[in-house]
Amino acid sequence: MTASKRNRPAPVGRPLTRRSFLQRSAVTAGILSAAPFNILTAANAGEKVRCVQIGCGSRGLSHLNAVLKENIVALVDVDEARHAAAKKALQGKNYDPAAIKTFTDYRRMFDALGKDFDAVFIASPNHHHALPALIAMQLGKHVYCEKPVCHDIGEARAMRAMAARTKVATQMGAQGHCEDGYRKLCEYIWSGAIGRVTETHSWTNRSNGGVGPRPATEPVPTGLHWDAWIGPAPYRDFHGDLHPHEWHGWYDFGNGSIGNMGCHVLDGVYWALRVDHPTSIEVEQMRGGSDERCPTGARIRWDIPARGELPAFKAYWYEGLNPNSLGSADGVLRAAKGADRYLPQPLLDLVKQYPDEELDSGDSGSIYVGEKGIIFTGTYGNRMHIVPYAKMKETPEPPRMLPRPKGVFVDFLDAIRAGTAETASNFDYGTRLTEFVLLANLAMRAGPGRKVMWDGPGMKVTNLPELNAWLTRKNRSGWEA
Repeated sequence: MTASKRNRPAPVGRPLTRRSFLQRSAVTAGILSAAPFNILTAANAGEKVRCVQIGCGSRGLSHLNAVLKENIVALVDVDEARHAAAKKALQGKNYDPAAIKTFTDYRRMFDALGKDFDAVFIASPNHHHALPALIAMQLGKHVYCEKPVCHDIGEARAMRAMAARTKVATQMGAQGHCEDGYRKLCEYIWSGAIGRVTETHSWTNRSNGGVGPRPATEPVPTGLHWDAWIGPAPYRDFHGDLHPHEWHGWYDFGNGSIGNMGCHVLDGVYWALRVDHPTSIEVEQMRGGSDERCPTGARIRWDIPARGELPAFKAYWYEGLNPNSLGSADGVLRAAKGADRYLPQPLLDLVKQYPDEELDSGDSGSIYVGEKGIIFTGTYGNRMHIVPYAKMKETPEPPRMLPRPKGVFVDFLDAIRAGTAETASNFDYGTRLTEFVLLANLAMRAGPGRKVMWDGPGMKVTNLPELNAWLTRKNRSGWEA
């Protein structure tokens, strides 16, 4: 669908290009350098971190609450109503909201503030993750970015390379990676508590997708800077089912249910089982979706090869499936209020066997099937235990092998002050997990029953070459990385 010229917002002031704002920032800040650059170091560890928040919606407000003791210098959001809401939230918390600068375009923020901040916190839609993160790292800024850290696999590789080159502190917003559950999971699995793991099953009840064509064009809401909202993605006119949250279900901007929850729920699978690259991925069943829209439900399988002494295994993902359309083999739980709530069959079997375990609570989770037992984890690794709890109590607790960070935000801020790039979920790890998760979108594009053979080191699909076009997207003019 091509937008007419009269629907495109007119440029404000001098046209802003990637080259112009980086050149001007370089002159102002003098920091475009391939050398490692840390604004704060252990020598001035008592100083406050000067923070910029990109994306001031619900998750962005959580970021602001986490850095209240730091120095919030600017807010960036394409929706002016979000500026007002964020400033209201900061009122009376040792901040003068009038002193906090606001922008509707992060390119202009980078251009205007120069050396006046240390770190950016990114909570924008997925298609606006990689570009501000790449710009910030190139300018020597530390970056905290929500999961998934990018929109496509090519961006993941670019972000990992930039983080390695600049050596700034980075963190993907996967709070479970800093909490006790997944760390205990790793220690139990690495110590052989359930033997060799041969399959995993992970699920979410989220359904971030749709069916049918785009809705009709609508007037842009007052205060929403639509061209900046589109940013690096292909232009389209404003319509419903996009802002502020529904963008998750459109391939141009989001990555569906698995993009929304996969980095949380699959973190333990990827980490504890030391996954690198799968050999293949396949959608076994899918409901809804189109060329533009993510499906409303899917069952997906990754085939993971042997890794040293670790055996090959299959990782399964289930999202938003309609149990009535898939038959009894796929599982369903009748909840107390009479609603059908989907659970994958392997978990449903456990629920029936151990009805007092509360294995069905929450909207997401995983089970790890080993030769000697099964482990359950909740969405963020919480409630990690060998099933049943009685067996968990009988199993010796393994030695502690992993540190316990104080929290995902504290870990990031501590790294900035220490002048280190070593955070719990830095971009070296976060981009790899994100890449593993986003392979599901390639399989969705292939369709059910079409196995996607993946050459991870070469970053290419070997049997369905047409899918390689979706690995890296060319950004819109003026929004180049």
